[in-house]
Amino acid sequence: MENLKITIIQPDIIWEDIKSNLEKYSEIINGIDSTDVIVLPEMFTTGFSMNPKMLKEKMDGNSVKWMKKTAAEKNASVVGSLIIEDNGKIYNRAIWVFPDGKIEFYDKRHLFTMGQEHLHYSPGKEKLIVEYKGWRFCPLICYDLRFPVWGRNVENYDVLIYIANWPSPRHHHWKSLLVARAVENQSFCIGVNRTGIDGTGLKYSGDSCLVSPKGFADFMDENESTKTFEISYSELHEYRKSFPLLEDRDEFQIIN
Repeated sequence: MENLKITIIQPDIIWEDIKSNLEKYSEIINGIDSTDVIVLPEMFTTGFSMNPKMLKEKMDGNSVKWMKKTAAEKNASVVGSLIIEDNGKIYNRAIWVFPDGKIEFYDKRHLFTMGQEHLHYSPGKEKLIVEYKGWRFCPLICYDLRFPVWGRNVENYDVLIYIANWPSPRHHHWKSLLVARAVENQSFCIGVNRTGIDGTGLKYSGDSCLVSPKGFADFMDENESTKTFEISYSELHEYRKSFPLLEDRDEFQIIN
């Protein structure tokens, strides 16, 4: 199995301005060399907004069209979450777009009640496992990181991805929990966060990262930036074979 290149986009999101953000990302991504997966943060076109009725889009809206165009042009999967209306409900939806235009999605399960997200968005009920180039990915969103049972590796995924708008005051939780999720699930763990200050005055510290299955982390700083990581399939599965932790995991069922 081939190694995989994953590019993290860590932006200072322009508050509630879909058009300007998409223009910004186009400029950033045009400068990226060959990669396999491009990962953007949570609500990457708006910031973590509680104004979904004003900002909501459909699955055939401009942002998803932009993702499809970008995926085709870069011959890479593009991943990030958007404010999406579907069947009369509004979701914080992680969308995975393949280079051929195919789409899969995951709706955020754990809504951030402290930020009143549950008053504006509907929760998801199903995890998503994406198969791409022989790898298995599990994309989750921000607050999901605090609930390890939801992220537990019962599907034998290889890479766990958390896309987020995780604020600076709790950045030490972000860094610690990402390492914990990688170690307990024996997977690569990718965390993609924003930076800057949002429209409510909340500051973000970046700290996007790649964590290895052994818990070694490479964190980015607080600046707006991009970084490409390369992950090794053989490294992952040789480690699982030498230390077969997952064979002893508990069996359980989540009741929605």
